[in-house]
Amino acid sequence: MKAKKYTYFIGVDISARELDWAVSSGKDHLFHRKTENSAEAVNIMLAELKKIPGLMLSRTVFCMEHTGIYGNHLCAALQRCRANFAVESATHIQNAIGNPRGKTDKMDAMRIADYAYRNREHLRFWAPKRLVVQQLGQLNALRKRLQGIQHILKVSLKQQQGFMAEGQIRQHSGLCSQTIGALDQDVAEINGLIEKTIAGDESLSRLMKVITSVSCIGPVTALNIILCTNEFKDFNSPRKFACYAGIAPFLKESGPQKGKARVSPMANKYMKSLLHICAVRAKINVPELKAFYERKVNAEKKHKMSVLNAIRYKLVLRVFSCVKQDRLYESRYQRPG
Repeated sequence: MKAKKYTYFIGVDISARELDWAVSSGKDHLFHRKTENSAEAVNIMLAELKKIPGLMLSRTVFCMEHTGIYGNHLCAALQRCRANFAVESATHIQNAIGNPRGKTDKMDAMRIADYAYRNREHLRFWAPKRLVVQQLGQLNALRKRLQGIQHILKVSLKQQQGFMAEGQIRQHSGLCSQTIGALDQDVAEINGLIEKTIAGDESLSRLMKVITSVSCIGPVTALNIILCTNEFKDFNSPRKFACYAGIAPFLKESGPQKGKARVSPMANKYMKSLLHICAVRAKINVPELKAFYERKVNAEKKHKMSVLNAIRYKLVLRVFSCVKQDRLYESRYQRPG
C-alpha cells in the first residue's frame, strides 16, 4: 500500500447497539460521531462523510476491530461502496498501541484511527469469504454452542455420582433426558446440513477429501481448518497457520538467560484442541508417528506434550502439502521426477 495515496483514516469502535466514528486527516483528529449500529444509520453516516470537502472514499481507509456479527451492517455498507477497510484483531491493535491510559468508546475509536494511519503501509484490506463458507462458519459455530450446552449438562450429571443419593441422581437424569435428547437431534440435523452444503460445492468437497485423507484428521477438524484459513487463501504457509493455532514454539531469551522454546498463549484455542485430539490419535494409530513419539519420549527423554506438539505440526505440514499439490495423502509418497 502506498502511504501517500490515502489522506483520511476513520476508526470505528463497534458495540452491539452503537458505533463510534473517529475521523482523522493523516495524524490529525478532526471529529468524533456516535451513531446507532443499524444499516440505516451507517448509510446516513457514510453519506455525511462523502460531503466532507476533499474526502473521497477511494483515498480513505476505514479500520475496525473484529467483533463478529456486530460489524455486519458496517462491513456490508462499506463493501457496497467499494471502500477500503481493514478488520483487525482487537489484541493486535491493543499490542500495537501499547499501554494507553483510560478507556472510552470515543478514545477507542480515535486509537483505531491512529492505528490505521501508523500502519497504513501494512494493513490488509478486508476481503469477503464466499457465501457458502460464511454459511458453513455460522453452522459450525451453532453446532459448537449446542455441544457446549450438552457438555455442561452431561458433566454436571456425572459429577453427582458418589455425592448424592441414587434416587436423586436418577431423578435429575430423567429431568434432563429430553433436553439432552433434543440437543442430540439438533446437532445431528446440523451435521447433516453441513455435509449437504459441502457436498453441493465442488471446491469444498475436494478440500474436505484431501484434508481428511491425512491419517487421524477427521471431518470436524478439516472443516475448521478450511474456515480458519478461508479455504487456504488467508494462510499459504503451514508455519503461519501453526502460529495462529498456537503450536509453533518460540524462544524467549534475554542476555545470559536462555529459556526453552515455548508455544504462545495467543492462539485459536479451539483449533489447537482439535489438532491435539488428532495428534493423540496419531501417536497410537499411525506407525511412523507412533515410533517417533516413543523414540522421543523413551529414548531421548523429551517431554510428552512437547512431542505431541511436534506431531500436531507434522499433521499440519501434511495437510498443507497435500492441499498445495491437490492430492490425497500417501504414506510412501514420492515426488514425481
